[in-house]
Amino acid sequence: MAIESGDRVALAYVGRFEDGTVFNTSRYEVAVEHGLFEAQEKDRDDYAPQTFVVGAGQIIPGLDEAVVGMSAGEEATVTVPPEDAYGEFDPDRIRTYDAETFEGMVGETPEVGLHVHAENGLHGDVTAVRDDEVEVDFNHELAGKTLVFDIEIVAVQ
Repeated sequence: MAIESGDRVALAYVGRFEDGTVFNTSRYEVAVEHGLFEAQEKDRDDYAPQTFVVGAGQIIPGLDEAVVGMSAGEEATVTVPPEDAYGEFDPDRIRTYDAETFEGMVGETPEVGLHVHAENGLHGDVTAVRDDEVEVDFNHELAGKTLVFDIEIVAVQ
């Protein structure tokens, strides 16, 4: 039976950049093979198919749309442009803060790579620390990237 909007789907996937670099997966063995596995953070049980309701906006639009018409057991490779994934990179989402103000807001000394949570719900990463300024990028880490997914429909309910 072909998948349609409203169906609950379990999707196994391997997410790659256009150059073939794996950035995420639901498959434990692939995570280990590509160095994504962090023993202290995840174990085998943390890797499982992604379950979502088609058309409910629970996953990126490019994958949500790609599974429509597929069936359980079917596999495909799907290329998802930025506008159907995490959006285009937006330079306006990079903000600069006075270092003292930043420390007061975050409660930590700024350093490149620090992940911060803003009161407005945004998440960002410190991308630069200069003399008295801290630069925070609030774009999603995959914004502006074309993503390639090898997918398998594990189950349809």
